[in-house]
Amino acid sequence: MTDSPAPRIPPDPKEQPILDKLLAIRHNLELLKQDRSTYVKSQDVIELYNQVIEQVVILNGIRTTKRLEQNRVDTVLDDCFQLISLSFLTIGRNHEPPAVYAFVSTTKRLLDHLKEATYYSPKDLESIGARLQDCRRYIARGKDSHSPHLLTLLESRIEACEQRLAELELSHSHLTSDLVPKYDKLVSILRSLSACNTRTKFPNAEVDDYLEQLKAVAEELKPYGIVPYESTGSKEEKLAEMAEKLKLSMEHPEPAPEAKTLIETLLQRCFVWCALTKKKQGYIAPAFKETYDKLLEIRNKLEKLSLTHAWSLRETDLYTYQRQLDRVDESRVDGNFVDTLGRPAELYEQRTLLYLLRKSYATIYHLIISSEPVSEALLPIYNQLTTLKKCLIEVKKNGGVSSPRELYPYSMKLNSIDNMRMDGKFMIGSDIPEGQGSVTQLLEECFELAYDLRNDAEDSTSEEKSGGSESGAEGQT
Repeated sequence: MTDSPAPRIPPDPKEQPILDKLLAIRHNLELLKQDRSTYVKSQDVIELYNQVIEQVVILNGIRTTKRLEQNRVDTVLDDCFQLISLSFLTIGRNHEPPAVYAFVSTTKRLLDHLKEATYYSPKDLESIGARLQDCRRYIARGKDSHSPHLLTLLESRIEACEQRLAELELSHSHLTSDLVPKYDKLVSILRSLSACNTRTKFPNAEVDDYLEQLKAVAEELKPYGIVPYESTGSKEEKLAEMAEKLKLSMEHPEPAPEAKTLIETLLQRCFVWCALTKKKQGYIAPAFKETYDKLLEIRNKLEKLSLTHAWSLRETDLYTYQRQLDRVDESRVDGNFVDTLGRPAELYEQRTLLYLLRKSYATIYHLIISSEPVSEALLPIYNQLTTLKKCLIEVKKNGGVSSPRELYPYSMKLNSIDNMRMDGKFMIGSDIPEGQGSVTQLLEECFELAYDLRNDAEDSTSEEKSGGSESGAEGQT
């Protein structure tokens, strides 16, 4: 059993049969997830999805006068929807409403953490905004084929994400175009320093390099009247500093107060964090070492998955990591990690643990959005074609081939994949897995690249022969 959020007993006895049914469905979904002897089949997922929707309809009928109630039924229902959603990604039905659920849940967590962190890159928000628009399109497309109960739930969750996203965008609205790159650089340094705290061996030289980068950014910000700390010199020195600021501000208009405060505070935080990082050298207080080790293990496993996901990731595997992270996240008190006696963590432990938590959620987010709309059953073929396409593109970039014979290994592999089709479809037993269009399109692109390379090689060979013939004729003359 995974680390689901703490359960609560349903107060209404009428909901007990629903809870029992949902627990059974969740169990079956977990068995489906864990079974590596075969790929996840669409019909199995759809059957369990329909069973969940049946229970939602019954539950809504019972809660006509208490829509906002939350108890253990809701917790298990969330587990079921999360597993169903990840299963839809696994079978390649990424662009249908059920697949949206896992993305929206992770996105909401990520947005909440960005707001809590205060400092984040505008690029973080651009990706999320675009994906939320995609989710709305998937919901609109699935209105005739999916339960309105699910669609209503998804729309309300997307709306909550969009509201939070708008708040975060507003916080950055005062940054001018010339200040955004400098702000991004500071955010990157802040995150990189936190990453240094999680290394097996503390990278002193790397932290020193970040300090130099900070100083360079601080110099670039001086013309805008932005400094990381107040001067502590004499009265004459302070007057000279003010005069210098006045002179520079004539060259660079001072930014809006909100933007100035935002960047100035971030710059100061980076210097303080750099000094604290150097002092602590990766040491975590014993009271928080267990939490640190757990989060570090999750982060490392997810990063490994992000490197090999095309070949080894089954999207339903993310459920276990999501629930473990949720459990840690929900154990915080007023935003703080606390020890067994309820005492909050010191600044260093607090920020380091939050970095690991947020980094893990961000990695799950990227793994979800990078999931291909291809069934797990077809992924081996899809991945082979993706690799072949990259190889052919590289060959073309580097001048092509000197002889059509050099393309023989590629052609042989493409033909062997093409011969796997039956009546134009890639079959697994008697099943026709999802993602036929994506795999077929990729195969055609590979054939087209190989065809172009072959033509170029033949043309080049013909020109060489023609040139050789002309030279021979001139010699005879």
